[in-house]
Amino acid sequence: MEAVIYWLPNCDTCKKAAVFLQQNNVVVTRFHNLKTEKLSRTEIEKLAEMVGGVENLFSRRAIKYRELGLNKKEVLPAEMFDLIESDYTFVKRPVLVIGNRATCGFSEKNWIEFIK
Repeated sequence: MEAVIYWLPNCDTCKKAAVFLQQNNVVVTRFHNLKTEKLSRTEIEKLAEMVGGVENLFSRRAIKYRELGLNKKEVLPAEMFDLIESDYTFVKRPVLVIGNRATCGFSEKNWIEFIK
């Protein structure tokens, strides 16, 4: 099984996900560093579609989420796309892509189901 992972190499959760994939014989053919390899709007839209909507791809844990006061208002999908495009920290990571399917945020239980 081959995969692409969108991650940050210094993120502990991303590191755990990479170890999990290795232990489960999932070959990562590409590690996409979200910080150094900016996502295009087209890539964001494709990933959002693959994970079931931009709401699932958008991270509400980003420090800037609270700094910008976004936790005190409704963030519409169009704004989520703009925020992700402007700042990689708004991507819920890591994002795992296998074929035409994707999941984001690492949960061992969910990823076990996903790689089946």
